Amino acid sequence: MIKKIDHQLMGRFHNSWLNTYYHFSFGDYYDAEKMHYGMLRVVNDDTIQPLSGFDLHSHKNMEILTYVVQGECTHRDNDREQTLKRGMMQLMSAGTGIAHSEVNMQDSLLRMIQIWIYPNELDLTPDYQLAALPWHERYNRWLLLASQRDEAPLHLHQDMNIYACELSDAAEIELKVMPLRQVYLVVLEGRVRIEDMLFDAHDGAGIDESTRLKAASWAHVLMFEMAKL
Repeated sequence: MIKKIDHQLMGRFHNSWLNTYYHFSFGDYYDAEKMHYGMLRVVNDDTIQPLSGFDLHSHKNMEILTYVVQGECTHRDNDREQTLKRGMMQLMSAGTGIAHSEVNMQDSLLRMIQIWIYPNELDLTPDYQLAALPWHERYNRWLLLASQRDEAPLHLHQDMNIYACELSDAAEIELKVMPLRQVYLVVLEGRVRIEDMLFDAHDGAGIDESTRLKAASWAHVLMFEMAKL
């Protein structure tokens, strides 16, 4: 089955500095049918105004990732300051507790995807990892960003594989789903076609069968591959 999650029907938040699409229940947005997808708990598509952002706040026992789509994100936590640019991804294993801020220090918009994943072990020692891979490595192919596999740039404490792909106009790519596995797809930019369905930027898709993606125009997507619960 392939289920389209239309961004126009997602939870929304908007104020003077933040515009967000919520793929799943978050904050004041609650939908009992959208609490998680497998072990994927949060996918927030955030656009942040210049010189604004999320001030220092804390988390425990969650795998927290940020993927930058546009602009630059300045990350600060207990131990470091790091600038993330387009296509970079960071992973915080919050474990027993981590405090961080994510701020747009530039004079242009920042768009980033914030991701929370349930860990497979609680009360881990907090950890930070960063992946800054060449953009061309995701061109018309799946680029592995995060996984519990040893070869992944970011090591997750969960049975999940996160990939990025940029598809050129009319390019196609296989999306293989193994038995007892499932995929959540996020269209970041452009448009893609899956079977007879068209997906626009900000849309999501729940997929539990092998299929193919075809770019209806240039497209940029994130793919979360995981076990079914």
